[in-house]
Amino acid sequence: MVALKDGIQSADAIMRLAEAGAIRPETPFASDQVQPASLDLRLGRRAYRVRASFLPGRNHTVRDRLDQLSFHEIDLAKGAILETGSVYIAELQEELALPEDLSAAANPKSSTGRIDVFTRVITDRSQEFDTIGAGYRGRLYAEISPRTFPVLVRTGTRLSQLRLRKGDVRLSDAELLAVHERERVVTSAEPSIQDGVAVSVDLAGFGPENLIGYRAKRHTGLVDVDKPGSCRVADFWEPLYADSSRTLILDPGQFYILASKEAVHVPPDYAAEMVPFDPLVGEFRVHYAGFFDPGFGHAEAGGEGARAVLEVRSRDVPFILEDGQIVGRLVYERMAERPKVLYGAGAGSNYQAQGLKLSKHFR
Repeated sequence: MVALKDGIQSADAIMRLAEAGAIRPETPFASDQVQPASLDLRLGRRAYRVRASFLPGRNHTVRDRLDQLSFHEIDLAKGAILETGSVYIAELQEELALPEDLSAAANPKSSTGRIDVFTRVITDRSQEFDTIGAGYRGRLYAEISPRTFPVLVRTGTRLSQLRLRKGDVRLSDAELLAVHERERVVTSAEPSIQDGVAVSVDLAGFGPENLIGYRAKRHTGLVDVDKPGSCRVADFWEPLYADSSRTLILDPGQFYILASKEAVHVPPDYAAEMVPFDPLVGEFRVHYAGFFDPGFGHAEAGGEGARAVLEVRSRDVPFILEDGQIVGRLVYERMAERPKVLYGAGAGSNYQAQGLKLSKHFR
């Protein structure tokens, strides 16, 4: 088996694990599928529309639950439209046979979160979403539920990504403060570091018109997930502008794209993840797609700091956001080794040096 160091595993380690059979793709990896600290997961041939979201539980496989809960099977090889408000379970092309000291976690890709497609990875006998225990051997499945836009997907579409970790790799607050003093992980003059570093929302605005973000329109056309630049912004989004109050009322059930006030930096020896929802800061969820790869916002990779784009949805009540309000926290983890190619320095990095930016699908 592959000898691995403690930490988040890099692209090189992911390739070595695949060669050793710990990651078993049905077809060879695409050229840009392995990222600096994560692996994109591809939809397989079949998906199923199901009555409700579920976890299989420790005594059941996903297949067991599908036999009970699925309405019908969908052939993804021909392409399929996934409707808003429905729940689907799709087979993934990547299967795992992890060593006993290696675990994994999944998250939506950035482009998936920015079109409000809620997706989570499920394993056989699991009791948590997006969490894959050390030594897991078996298939992977994706739960997919478009919230705002209907989407067109097919075999090979990538909605989720996988991060592999060995050992206890999360930085303590003291360790994170030391990294910040050395390499400045956010541009705050006095960052709030407690269970990660605080990220706040920018409602002062960008550019001459003081654009603060976008609110998704209802009853739109279709987003083809695999076709960048295929959708007009005006057909899907309503722009939002700052006013003198520098506040924004979040309407329940509406989806917003906003940006952080701080520029974020992930040094090459670390990876980061946005905590998606903190009940201490309000009844809303921020950032469905939480992985930040090594080199995000890094000057050597063309970043010079980059804003965190915030995918925001209010819960059950209207909620007022204020400029500079803390909306989430970034936690940092050690890499097992520095990736040879950083985020932004190679193919497939769509959001390096970003400000307020919609997903790659919009022009």
